[in-house]
Amino acid sequence: MARKAVIPLLLLTAFFAGFSTATIENPITQQMIQEAARLIGISIADRHTHAMQRTLESQRSSLEVIRAAELQNHTSPALHFRPFPVGFTPPQPHLPIKWQIPTTVELPTNLDYLAWYSIPELAYLIKHRKISVVSLTEIFLKRLEKESDSLRAVVTITRQRAMEQARLADAEIARGEYRGILHGIPYGAKDIFAVAGYPTTWGAEPFRTQFFESDATVIDKLDEAGAILIAKVSVGELAMGDVWFGGTTRNPWNLTQGSSGSSAGSASLVAAGFMPFSIGSETLGSIVSPSTRSGATGLRPTFGRVSRKGAMALSWSMDKIGPIARNAIDCAIVLEAIMGNDPLEPSTIDARMELPNAKDLKNLRIGFIREFFDADYANRENDQKVLNDLRSMGFTLHEVKWEIPLPVSALRIILIAEAAAAFDQITLSGRDSLLVSQGANAWPNIFRAARFIPAVEYINANRIRSKLIEQLHTIMQNYDVIVVPSFGGNQLLATNLTGHPSLVAPNGFDANGSPTSISFIGNLFEEGYLVVLADKWQQHTKHHTKRPPLFH
Repeated sequence: MARKAVIPLLLLTAFFAGFSTATIENPITQQMIQEAARLIGISIADRHTHAMQRTLESQRSSLEVIRAAELQNHTSPALHFRPFPVGFTPPQPHLPIKWQIPTTVELPTNLDYLAWYSIPELAYLIKHRKISVVSLTEIFLKRLEKESDSLRAVVTITRQRAMEQARLADAEIARGEYRGILHGIPYGAKDIFAVAGYPTTWGAEPFRTQFFESDATVIDKLDEAGAILIAKVSVGELAMGDVWFGGTTRNPWNLTQGSSGSSAGSASLVAAGFMPFSIGSETLGSIVSPSTRSGATGLRPTFGRVSRKGAMALSWSMDKIGPIARNAIDCAIVLEAIMGNDPLEPSTIDARMELPNAKDLKNLRIGFIREFFDADYANRENDQKVLNDLRSMGFTLHEVKWEIPLPVSALRIILIAEAAAAFDQITLSGRDSLLVSQGANAWPNIFRAARFIPAVEYINANRIRSKLIEQLHTIMQNYDVIVVPSFGGNQLLATNLTGHPSLVAPNGFDANGSPTSISFIGNLFEEGYLVVLADKWQQHTKHHTKRPPLFH
C-alpha cells in the first residue's frame, strides 16, 4: 500500500525531474549538486562536487531499488521509538482496576435519554438486566441512522456485527457471565482501525474500498471486554483535519463549523450523544483538537500504552491511540480495556495504570505554566477560571518553569518525513491527486516537499528529540499533573514528541458558543493522576454535562 523512501542529504537532485519510479538516465552534474545543496541550505565547495558525482550515481541506483520494494503501510522501520529518559523503568503490570458501578440507576421513561448516560450508569442497567444489550444497541443504532447525517461523521454503520455482539452479550449476562463494566456498551471507532468484513477507508478516496482480513488489536480488546462496535466514524483524510471523502465533519454545537480533527467523527458523535465513547488517535493534536471543538473529553495515553496493530500508520514514532468520551472516568475505563503489551506490535509496553486514592489526591503536586496562561489568546478567561476552580477546591498550584532551550518547532520534520514514507506509494503513483484537500498545507504537497528533507537532518532531529525527552522529564518529575492551555506555547508538540500523556476536557464556551478546553499533562504512564484530578474538577464544574441543543 505504501512504499518507503529515505532520501540521503545529497540525493535531492534525483527528484528535480518529477516523481518517477523509472530509471533516471540523466547523469548527475556538478551544477545539479550545487543546486541541490542550495535548496537545503548548505554549501559545498566546487573542488568536492566532482568526486561526489560517481558516489551519488551509485546511491541513486540504490534509491531506485528501495523505491521499487513492496512495503505495506503497517511495515514499521527497524528502529523502534521508546520515550524513556535515561534510567526510566515503566511501572510493572498489576491486577485490573475495580471500577465502581452505581448501586442504583433509574431507567428513564424516554429511553432516548440513555444517550447521555455515563459508562458506569449504563453498566448498572445492563448488569442488572434493567435493559437488554440488544435494546440499548438498537437505541444508538437508530439514533445514528436517523440523525447523524447532519454531522457527516459516520463512514460505516456496523449494524450486523453490532446486533450479533449484542445478542451474544445478552446470552452471556443471562448465564451470569458478566465480563465487566464495558460489557454491552456501544461505541464507535475512527476509520483507521481494521475491522474484518467492513471497509477501512482512512478517510481517503484512494482507500475507499480497502478491506482487511483481521481486526485491529484495539478492536479485539474491546470485543474481549464485551463492548459493541456500532460504527466506523470519520477521520480527516489520512489522519489530518476534518475533511474526508464524505465531506467535512461538523461541530455539533455549530453545524457551519468543522469539528477539527483528525479524530473528527469520534469527538463529534460522542459530544452529540450518538455513542458513549469512541476510539481516536493522536499524532499531533488529533484527540486534543476535535475534543476541544466538540466539547468532549479525550485521553491521549503515553506512547506505547496501546497497540497500533491494525491501525493506519502516519508516524511510527508519534502515533498514539486513545479514547474520547464525555468524562474523565469513562476515558480511563476504556483505556484500561485497550492498553497492554501486544507481541505483534513492537512499540507496546505493558505497564501499570493506577488511580490515586483520596490521600494521594490531597497531596497531589499540581503545576501550571504561568507564561502560557498570561499570554494574549482567545480562551484565556476560561482557562484562568480553571486555575481558580482548583484553588477553591483546596489544591495548591505551583508555577512551572517551562525552560526548553531546544528548537522544538523544527522537530515537526520527524512527523512529516515519517508520514511521507508511510504514504510514499500514493505520491509516486500520482494517486495523491484523488485526495480532497490539495492546498499548500494538505498532504499531497507536504508529502512531495518531504522528499527534500535530508536523512541526515531527520536523524539529527531525533537526536535533539532525545535531549527533549531528558529535559521534559526533568521538568515533569517535580509534578504529578501540569495544567496547561490546550494549545499554549509549544507543549502540545513537545509532549507528543516525548510521548507524555494528556487529558483534554471542556471548560466553557467562546463568544460564538463553541466549546473551549483545558488540558492536564502528566508523567509517562501516570494517566491515573490526570484522570482523578480531571474527574474531581469535572464534578465541581459540570462543564462536561452540557449538551448541544441541536442533539439534546
